[in-house]
Amino acid sequence: MTLEQIKEILPALENVEFQLDNGTFVPEHFHVTEVGQINKNFIDCGGVIRNEKVVNFPLWNADDFEHRLKPAKLLNIIKLSEEKLGIEDAEIEVEYQSDTIGKYDLDFNGKTFVLKSKTTACLAQDACGIPTEKQKVKLSELNGACCTPNSGCC
Repeated sequence: MTLEQIKEILPALENVEFQLDNGTFVPEHFHVTEVGQINKNFIDCGGVIRNEKVVNFPLWNADDFEHRLKPAKLLNIIKLSEEKLGIEDAEIEVEYQSDTIGKYDLDFNGKTFVLKSKTTACLAQDACGIPTEKQKVKLSELNGACCTPNSGCC
């Protein structure tokens, strides 16, 4: 989900709710501690220079159990960050604390924002030297493509 998409969704909501992929909800007293843009410039293992940009939303749970972030307040924070920091439209990356700080993609299911688990991957698989996974096939499932016992072909 991009920054522009969340800005379109927020005005129609009564509450801002976040839910993990596994169905667990982020406690409703969370804070969005900042809205910022992260630019990552790097070289992948194949020597290709890459540039990535995300809008960062860290979620934090404090001991103020009565706190509730309303959609209008989050929208105001986003607009202020665009105005003061020049943040551009980009994919949103949410940081949320579990055992360690996790980074998540953001989706919306019609009612709540869903934190989608991210995974790592090689960006230069052709240059990395990792063989592609071979398809596993049972010889018994190759219809007529192999010899049968006592057929004399082997």
